[in-house]
Amino acid sequence: MRSLILIASALLIGCSTPMSYYRDSQPLLKMEEFYNGPLTAWGMVQDRNGKVLRRFRVDMVGSWQGDRGKLEENFYYDDGEQQQRTWFLHKQDNGRYTGTASDVVSPAEGQSEGYALNWSYTLAIEVDGETWHIDFDDWMYLMDEKRLINRAEMNKWGFRVGEVTLWIEKQS
Repeated sequence: MRSLILIASALLIGCSTPMSYYRDSQPLLKMEEFYNGPLTAWGMVQDRNGKVLRRFRVDMVGSWQGDRGKLEENFYYDDGEQQQRTWFLHKQDNGRYTGTASDVVSPAEGQSEGYALNWSYTLAIEVDGETWHIDFDDWMYLMDEKRLINRAEMNKWGFRVGEVTLWIEKQS
């Protein structure tokens, strides 16, 4: 049994794409460039089986001063709910970024290579009147200078519970 668990673990670890895979890809994703100015996103939340639970739009405004950024997000869900989140971002050395927000339990930490950025954090989410801490494994892919696709896997207690997909466009 122990050897079966080790083999399964090795296979799962091998399924993850390393950041170095994207190192020489273009265009380069720099949060301070893409998340600067007005942006609009359209997205959906899916459960672990792929069923769409919610659809939404996000109006965003990003601003940067040096290595510090602020990203204000206004969410508009298909059921009429609205939410706001303000990220406080910090550009580190070697393509690394960190971020905090009022509902982010553990600070976000990310690494950018080429057109990709992998970002991980824990978010406090209201579920049936209770607050759950959901871990996000967030991947962003810059399509061109104005468009980005964002896919985030959501996990609780190490189990995949859903996914969020966003299409983000810079506005003029």
